[in-house]
Amino acid sequence: MKIAGHDIRKLRRSELPEETMALARFMIGKVVVRALPEGVLAGRIVETEAYMADDAACHAHIGMTPRNRALFLARGHAYVYLAYGTAWMLNVSSAAKGEGAGVLIRALEPIAGLDLMALRRGTGNVRDLARGPGRLAQAFAIDRSLDGVDLTRDRRLWLGREAGAPERISQAKIGISTRIGLTKGAHLEHRFYLKGSRFLSGPGALNR
Repeated sequence: MKIAGHDIRKLRRSELPEETMALARFMIGKVVVRALPEGVLAGRIVETEAYMADDAACHAHIGMTPRNRALFLARGHAYVYLAYGTAWMLNVSSAAKGEGAGVLIRALEPIAGLDLMALRRGTGNVRDLARGPGRLAQAFAIDRSLDGVDLTRDRRLWLGREAGAPERISQAKIGISTRIGLTKGAHLEHRFYLKGSRFLSGPGALNR
């Protein structure tokens, strides 16, 4: 599909790594696409965080509930939840069906539909359109209605790869750090990011 000059194809489930940390790393450089009645939005993933079932910070840690059941779907489904009652968060289920694990998409580099993002965000500052998971969800009109959608098949919200982009970003270009804003499992280095990107969230000390 051509989106604002970018040739983007939908990822297949078979392309998604079967292990959570591997998926969190693999997703750097991939694309989130959101189709709205008024236009199509797209952003390149520059920051992710991994959450495994045995991790106290993972919502699946307490077992399946009505709120987190999308985390227990086969890898490649959206898990959308409201954080602190104020901001939606987009996650990707990352394990086999019934296991419960996910990858939080923390930040995107906007590449299509910037005017629509700016209207939703109330700012023309491109850097701040999708820098951080709450801003990302607001810019892309992501809410609970998208919880559980198949990101490898759905037309409203999906994961893609740009033509000509490498299957995986080289290790030298990907940074690893502890996750942001946690009290449980705060020491775990489960955050991946594209080095040098100006669209990263969090303190500069974590983005070196």
